[in-house]
Amino acid sequence: MRKNEVERAPGILEGLNTAVLLLTPGLELAYLNPAGENLLEQSARQALGQPLARFLCDDGGLLERLQASVVAQHPFTARELRLAFTPSRVVTVDCMVSPMGSAAVSGLLVELVPIDRHLRISREEQLIAQQQAARKLVRGLAHEIKNPLGGLRGAAQLLEAELPDAALKEYTRIIIGEADRLQNLVNRMLGPNNLPRPSPTNIHQVVEHVRSLVLAEGGQAITIRRDYDPSIPDLMVDPELLIQAVLNIVKNAVQAGATDILLRTCAQRQFTIGHVRHKLVVQLQIIDNGPGIPEGMMEQIFYPMVTGRAEGTGLGLSIAQSLVNQQGGIIECTSQPGRTEFSILLPLESHHE
Repeated sequence: MRKNEVERAPGILEGLNTAVLLLTPGLELAYLNPAGENLLEQSARQALGQPLARFLCDDGGLLERLQASVVAQHPFTARELRLAFTPSRVVTVDCMVSPMGSAAVSGLLVELVPIDRHLRISREEQLIAQQQAARKLVRGLAHEIKNPLGGLRGAAQLLEAELPDAALKEYTRIIIGEADRLQNLVNRMLGPNNLPRPSPTNIHQVVEHVRSLVLAEGGQAITIRRDYDPSIPDLMVDPELLIQAVLNIVKNAVQAGATDILLRTCAQRQFTIGHVRHKLVVQLQIIDNGPGIPEGMMEQIFYPMVTGRAEGTGLGLSIAQSLVNQQGGIIECTSQPGRTEFSILLPLESHHE
């Protein structure tokens, strides 16, 4: 590339949010704008002249396609390309590549648009819509089951009173017992009927209460570690509903076989939940060392009656998501064998003001 061409590029490109890289035919960096510096986490002074491969530990096949573009002089576009800059830092981007094979300039113009935030917002909006639809369906179904259950139990009680043989009453007791069990299940499916009653709540008091409950039940077999941000101010939430949501998630981890759980709090600025942008959001991370959630179940874990355990009801996570949604928040989850992370995100400002 000619020097004057490179020198003119910053005036045009430095104000863009899109990361712009100019590569030589050998895929070395000839220019990158400030957005590119942020993406690579390298200053232009350190990066220029270095091969792009130096900054990627997993290019998702990008380097091979770039080299082919140099040879064939054909542009290409790659959507939702995952680039790993470090093993723990993976960024999803849309990539647009244009060859520059003129007499004045040679090499590639590469535009990288990080889309992780857009994908997360879209995923959250879909999750909230699915949760609302599933809740309406379950509540309707539960009401339809609840009414005949009362009649069934009442009829069994009347029949028991009329039976002359005490041995026959064993059968009516089974009917009454199963009706009561189904009634309890239906009540759990319906969830709390009361609207949230928000009050200034310290998130750490909620978490500590849950921690003490779980340790009292689990004894020495469970380790629950803490990493709290003491600067987080009080939230305007219903503490009882939040306790129930956190307890459901932690108990679910214990029941899945986790022996080490980390509870971490932090604040996120200018964070979007669904389609609403908040100045400040409180994040509670619940990280466990359990076996993980099967990949095929990840999209359904917040649906009611979905469980990976034979003895589970599949209501704990569904109810937890519903309780957090009622307070303007959302629960996200990522999982792999040995590490499952649930993140409860709640806006700092009151959702009910």
